[in-house]
Amino acid sequence: MQNEAGSILFKALVNVLLLLFVVHVYGADSVCYGTMSQGALKNAVQLPADGINFKTYSTVARWLGRTYLHSTVNDIVTAAYAQLAERDPKAKWMYGETGKRDGGPFSPHRTHQNGLSVDLFVPVVNQQGESDYLPTSAWNRYGYDIEFDKAGKYEDWRIDFERLAALILALDDAAKQRGVSISRVIFEPVYHQRLFATKRGAELQRKVSFMKTSAWVKHDEHIHVDFAVVCKSLNQYQRP
Repeated sequence: MQNEAGSILFKALVNVLLLLFVVHVYGADSVCYGTMSQGALKNAVQLPADGINFKTYSTVARWLGRTYLHSTVNDIVTAAYAQLAERDPKAKWMYGETGKRDGGPFSPHRTHQNGLSVDLFVPVVNQQGESDYLPTSAWNRYGYDIEFDKAGKYEDWRIDFERLAALILALDDAAKQRGVSISRVIFEPVYHQRLFATKRGAELQRKVSFMKTSAWVKHDEHIHVDFAVVCKSLNQYQRP
């Protein structure tokens, strides 16, 4: 009995030490400051390089530290991808830029400063009608220079509006499960009607707010999503 009790105590101690190690290495929950256009971030986390159904837009850009975000937003994005993997296992997803480890100015973006903004590349299908990844490389600014026409086509790929609606609703669902919400989605207005005409378009319009005008740069190859997470005043932030 004593050996069994000692073994249980030892295992419990190991678990505590592992937990402390994880907290020390990866930090506590993130804290955001200020606004998305004038803000900062502490205890940021980095989106995984890839998963069962998604990947980063650029390994180089990720290595350079351009995919950090608030821990709650990280949980939302990865949970949404997990939900989509169950419902639509053949779909492929790709995320774009999110922000810097400490937040702050993030050129060339005007926002992405406090870890609450994410760029997610639109899902596409190829000429065979299969879900595919957009071709991203240094030659097209890792996908950001891709230009779709008004019909949502680019070379051999076209936007999969049905899956895009499913992605946004999965994000909305994952956010609400964590007590937050999507504050807005930026997507080129010329495509709004095509998106709202999908099977879940009416639900999408009812649940999610879209910016009705064009942003300062065209948002056609990706959507920009802002999440409503309570942040502290920027005046409370102390740079490391």
